[in-house]
Amino acid sequence: MDPNPRTIRSLVSKLSSVSEAARIDALSQLRLMSKQSPETRPIIAQAGAIPYIAETLYSSSHPSQEDAATTLLNLSITLKEPLMSTRGVLDAIAHVISHHHTTSSPPAVQSAAATIHSLLSSVDSYRPVVGSKREIVYSLIDILRCHLSSPPRTIKDSLKALFAIALHPINRSTMINLGAVPALFSLVLKDGRVGIVEDATAVIAQVAGCEDAVDAFRKASGGVGVLADLLDLATAASMRTKENAVSALLNLVRCGGDKVAADVRDVVAFGALDGIADVRDGGSVKGKNKAAELMKVLLGQNNGDVVVFNSDTCSSFGSTRNHDSE
Repeated sequence: MDPNPRTIRSLVSKLSSVSEAARIDALSQLRLMSKQSPETRPIIAQAGAIPYIAETLYSSSHPSQEDAATTLLNLSITLKEPLMSTRGVLDAIAHVISHHHTTSSPPAVQSAAATIHSLLSSVDSYRPVVGSKREIVYSLIDILRCHLSSPPRTIKDSLKALFAIALHPINRSTMINLGAVPALFSLVLKDGRVGIVEDATAVIAQVAGCEDAVDAFRKASGGVGVLADLLDLATAASMRTKENAVSALLNLVRCGGDKVAADVRDVVAFGALDGIADVRDGGSVKGKNKAAELMKVLLGQNNGDVVVFNSDTCSSFGSTRNHDSE
């Protein structure tokens, strides 16, 4: 495949062809180029391909959806600004994700969710923009609700996207209002796969850093109790999961004050205290610090002083690197 600029511009010009076969072939070649030759990505964007690729996400053809979504994912690895500044790209991605259970191709949905995560992985200023797109946020949460029918990789990419969205504090209230808390706890309780539980609790820890989280966690089916159970050493949860549970409980206390601290203290049993001690003694540096602070609150060792928590939610989501291109 010839990746020179003239060839690329010729392929991009075919994206607006009246011939469907020509459009399909051109997009397929651009997908491969954007994967195999990263240096072609800026040329593809500069040639004006992005609006045509985004428009293809509305196609009823699953292969075309998949080629378009994967090409956008590949471009997002190195070309975040051109994607974010092109009108209609986020709306087209929202369209694919929102139809995850009807007309969208499952691989296209997965690539679209991965693109959201990729766009938000390193640019803070994009998080409020995406967070304001309620259709995107709602649809990512809905994928979690439909976890029995959603492919595992799509669930994980949706969780990563939601994690990135939740890094902007204002977005957390939006996520709560759109039903993130019950969807996340249901996933933790009913899925059980280690990687998905780890990722779900990472998002829970982020969302807990919000005043609205206190009521939402109370309304969720035993939200604080679920976190306490994850900390019980008898459940054999991974260290990442336990660190996330510690972070979530600490953030709830930080946002809810003494009343929430008392509620958490009432729910957390000795098994959970052992789990918190395990994080304090064997977790990451941030995890150890958070566990030590939480232990002080739960054991009433504050000497009458209010514990001041920093704003770092420090939930653990593993690597924040972008997805490999496809």
